[in-house]
Amino acid sequence: MQQFSNQEIAELKSRVDQIHDLLASRGDAVPPAAPRPAAAAQGDASPKPALLDQVSFSIQMRRMRRSHFGSAELSGPVWDMMLDLMLANTHGRSLSASDLATGAAVPLSSGLRMIAALERLGLVRRSIDERDRRRTIVRLTDDGIERMASYFEKIDAAWQNSRPLAA
Repeated sequence: MQQFSNQEIAELKSRVDQIHDLLASRGDAVPPAAPRPAAAAQGDASPKPALLDQVSFSIQMRRMRRSHFGSAELSGPVWDMMLDLMLANTHGRSLSASDLATGAAVPLSSGLRMIAALERLGLVRRSIDERDRRRTIVRLTDDGIERMASYFEKIDAAWQNSRPLAA
């Protein structure tokens, strides 16, 4: 694993602080990409711009998700479930509660609590599988589909804004 110097860490922190300030000042608006650091002199051990861009964009995505979905705790396994459900919806498939728990790498009991929380938020709905009444099928609601789609539209816009233009 690559080790970073104190200077590299300080530069990363400075970049993260810039992004945080941009996001705080703009609310829900998609912030433009933070300026890239000046080209390092040869032999300088400063972090690579690509690494900074990746870290910055990852932080931006997380903050946009929090802002877009409001107080909903959509991170970790819960977010994995939402992604699995969106992908399944896109392909016209359905997933069972146990499929979601397995995909999110959580025990079924924890998965069921997470699904119940998503259901309370109006993002998913559960139904009994008509072919196997022991299974519970979970699908995104219309609101869940719309919110996921609009979130990814925002991410796409942020990605387009953060990529350097071709010379």
